Amino acid sequence: MVDGLHRHVHGFGALALLAACWLRVSPAVGQAPSDGSGLAFLEAKRAAKFAVRQEKPEYPPLAKFNYIQGLVRVRVTVTKEGRVGEAHVVRGHPFLAVAALKAVRNWLFRPAKARPGPEEFQTYVDMNFTLHSKRPERLPQQPEEDLGRQVRPPEIVEKPVSPPNAASVRLRLLVSSEGQVLDSQVLVGRARYVAAARSIVAGWKFRPARWGALAVPWYLDVDVPVQT
Repeated sequence: MVDGLHRHVHGFGALALLAACWLRVSPAVGQAPSDGSGLAFLEAKRAAKFAVRQEKPEYPPLAKFNYIQGLVRVRVTVTKEGRVGEAHVVRGHPFLAVAALKAVRNWLFRPAKARPGPEEFQTYVDMNFTLHSKRPERLPQQPEEDLGRQVRPPEIVEKPVSPPNAASVRLRLLVSSEGQVLDSQVLVGRARYVAAARSIVAGWKFRPARWGALAVPWYLDVDVPVQT
């Protein structure tokens, strides 16, 4: 399969690809999702003015091979120094999400200025992965669904015993092809327990997802017990 993948990706011929990225946030101030951090959430036009280096993501070969395309949205926290302190995928196919995270974590911004001095802020970064073909009718109609039926999801191999009287935080983990947690998105849970939940899953061991004989990145929803 690996040799076939290599030949397929490098033999696209008429099939071209494009990975574009831009800053986008919610339509108006006050509509941005809250994660309990209390950080400022900048509108698109304002946030874009602070970006001084935007690394473009590479289109993953596995995604091209399976005709996977679409939008990846990442919520970014920018530090007072203008670096990306945190980046969490909000939506997007796992193959594309890995590439988007790798790129956006190298972005650089001018620090946002407030009256006391530089301040942290949050915004959305959207990265659009698009495949173009001279004969689009030959592209599969439901490539994500077709691939999803072939992938065996990640599995938890080892995790600590749940503490008594624990609260629960439900996370959607992005598990790499090496079985490491690359990212986590909060699905259900109180904001004050999120940091602890993310720290806990960092110590768990995972068996990566499999597509045939290949280990691939994939999502896994887990309930994480957190000591109250």
